Amino acid sequence: MKKITVAKSAGFCFGVDRAVKMVYGELEKNQRVATLGPIIHNNDVVTDMKSKGARIIESVDELEKDELVVIRSHGVGRAVYEQIEKSGNRMVDATCPFVARIHKIVSEKAAEGYFVLIAGDATHPEVQGIVGHCDENCLVFKDKTELKSFFEKKYKNLQKKLAIVAQTTYNIVVWEECLKIIPKDDPDIVIFDTICNATEARQSDAEKLSKEADLMIVVGGRHSSNTVKLYDVCSKNCKTYHIENGDELHALNLPSAEHIGITAGASTPAYIIKEVQTTMTEIQNNNLEEDINFEEMLDQSFKKIHTGEKVKAYVEAVNKNEAIVSLGTKHTGYVSLDDLTDDPTKTPADIVSVGDEIELIVIKVNDSEGTVALSKRKIDEQAGFEKVMKAKEEETVLEGTIQHVVKGGVTVSCFGVRVFIPASQTGLPRGAELEQLLKKKVQFKILEVTENRKRAVGSMKAVLSAQKEEAKAKFWEAANVGDVFKGTVKSLTSFGAFVDLGGIDGMVHISELSWKRIKHPSEVVSVGDTLEVYIKDLNKDENRISLGYKKTEDNPWEIFKSQYNVGDVVKATIVSITSFGAFAQIIDGIDGLIHISQIADKKVENVKDILSVGQEVDVKIIDIDEEKERISISIRALLVNDEEAEAVEETAEDAE
Repeated sequence: MKKITVAKSAGFCFGVDRAVKMVYGELEKNQRVATLGPIIHNNDVVTDMKSKGARIIESVDELEKDELVVIRSHGVGRAVYEQIEKSGNRMVDATCPFVARIHKIVSEKAAEGYFVLIAGDATHPEVQGIVGHCDENCLVFKDKTELKSFFEKKYKNLQKKLAIVAQTTYNIVVWEECLKIIPKDDPDIVIFDTICNATEARQSDAEKLSKEADLMIVVGGRHSSNTVKLYDVCSKNCKTYHIENGDELHALNLPSAEHIGITAGASTPAYIIKEVQTTMTEIQNNNLEEDINFEEMLDQSFKKIHTGEKVKAYVEAVNKNEAIVSLGTKHTGYVSLDDLTDDPTKTPADIVSVGDEIELIVIKVNDSEGTVALSKRKIDEQAGFEKVMKAKEEETVLEGTIQHVVKGGVTVSCFGVRVFIPASQTGLPRGAELEQLLKKKVQFKILEVTENRKRAVGSMKAVLSAQKEEAKAKFWEAANVGDVFKGTVKSLTSFGAFVDLGGIDGMVHISELSWKRIKHPSEVVSVGDTLEVYIKDLNKDENRISLGYKKTEDNPWEIFKSQYNVGDVVKATIVSITSFGAFAQIIDGIDGLIHISQIADKKVENVKDILSVGQEVDVKIIDIDEEKERISISIRALLVNDEEAEAVEETAEDAE
């Protein structure tokens, strides 16, 4: 069965569609309109505009008083803007945003001293407009041959940096050939990709279709640069005809074909494509592969839209600040970054891509300029708020990114909805800096929602509490006395240290922190330290966990027993004095008693007369009571002979 297929991206591009709608919009307001050159390269559209009162002029000098001048999508040079300003006439600038971008690039680069190379047709109005922003510091080349000649004959003597751009409708295949000629890795050459996405898509779709079809019909103005390029692309793959409208088909002696493809240039309106399609169907006595209702498309283009209305649109272009969309009406739609997302880490390209169909809400209509401001974020918020309300009912844990620190708390983005989390619900200590949460992903629960005001309040603390309770339950289920954990010191008190074991806290008593006597836990540990502890005791009824930290092998008494014996002579330091003697430290944590009778080889009335705290003395170990962990030491034993020493030791034992 024979079939006719229309290329997906055939017809008006974004820039042309925008310019045509702007002119018709002014004509609808009964404005006296003059277009600076034909608004597009399509006789049918231009003729229709003339019938509605539009005038075509070739120069600013032709403007009449109080006449509105429209700059077409091809754009103009800087001098033309200056002439219009001097004329005093009102102006509507319908320059395609993609063309305007090229104007900005070449203007900036020319001002920086770059020589500008422009790939394109020097006679085309778009290229002439680009040249008008280069301050005569440029050269136009049409293909790789002319570009190669430039590099061979002129580049070496130029002594300037190069900036290279292309006409938005430049042939992609030719452009790729030109790129191969440009010297690689030359720091003095910068290349800008300025071929319009729509042009690239149109040529790509046409090439693909022409490889599948037996015959191609290319529809568009004779002087339309992009239509001619479509013809060139398609004619390489199959028999191709270039026509302006459906009437021309009758004059052609078309060969029989099983599959006929149709594409159209950027200046070809929908109704002409429909006309060609219908005529071709009649000639071939066949049906279309796709049921494309062009009448509906035309009716839609003049449809009114209103603030607050939900609409569907196709993304035509994306830049760093916004997305430009087609609504199928006479308006051009703009979605700013703030209306695409409330996530400051995202760019428009992270949210949408060219060709995407998206749902939007109209937030502002400007009929005089033919523009509409739209919001995707508000659509997302509506859908997201329903999810937020459901999350509250089901007590679901949500996840989002902290966006802002505001008075009294922070806001978090979730499902496109801004949820307020009070400072008291963040889980941070009172007075803590909330800025530490910025840009962090957090988990939270919804505490309350106000549906009519689309407000929601959340709590991170609720999630932390739930997690803590869950951790406690798991801990009590598996914990046993003697189990070893690694935990983090959470807080210190005068009687011990609280250690986080992973969602549940245990306490190490001050007596368990060190074998030595300490006055405060801070002498041994600090908040944030990691400790290896073991469970000494569990009391589930009171939710109390006692932890041990001291290790047996670090017990000073065990160290002493392994290194010292009765009869050893050691150096010791006096640490305290009593009425019955003095205590002296032998090793860290182990003291021995020098009884008053063992201080000297004479009777001592007052210990302080002989010894003082901090004094280092030589002593002899005369007794070790392992059961009571007591040690007796003597200075006197070192001052007498052996027989007397035995008597001394006996005396010491009696004194004990």
